[in-house]
Amino acid sequence: MRIIAGTAGRIAIKVPSAVARPTTDFMRQAIFSILGSRVEEARVLDLFAGSGAIGLEALSRGAAACVFVDHHRQACTAISENLVKTSLSGGRVVRSDVVSFLKRDSACYDLIFADPPYWKHSGDRDHAGELLAGGLLPPRLAPQGCAVIEISKHHRLPDVPGLREIDRREYGGSALVIFSVSGG
Repeated sequence: MRIIAGTAGRIAIKVPSAVARPTTDFMRQAIFSILGSRVEEARVLDLFAGSGAIGLEALSRGAAACVFVDHHRQACTAISENLVKTSLSGGRVVRSDVVSFLKRDSACYDLIFADPPYWKHSGDRDHAGELLAGGLLPPRLAPQGCAVIEISKHHRLPDVPGLREIDRREYGGSALVIFSVSGG
């Protein structure tokens, strides 16, 4: 896996074994093509960060700062190593459960990325649904910001007070769902 574009473009990054399904180069290219210039100088939050590929891509493309959140020690170590290897500044790694982090965080972000483990079968934990239903994202999102959530294309997310779905795009077995603040 590598950074696609920007100041760290083409640099290979470490993917920890704790990351079962890293976001592909194709999917990351799609995300950043959709977002375009919104990335420049953005304050970014990368939830369920894994290797940090999405947040690293944002920093490489001109984001001002990125907070990477993952609860796996191995993932956090890989993200820290990837930040050093790419020489990207503005990154901060937080080892925490995503919901716990959002409950105690008070910052506001221009872009929020979430790539939670996919819900596949009845009875599986629905990380994306929990993230949205908890009402924790709207207060963290800047008025003109957006949240991008990667899910299985078969999964439908609940309506979320304070957020409105502005786009949904499917790629293979995955979907990108993009939200903005209601009225934003």
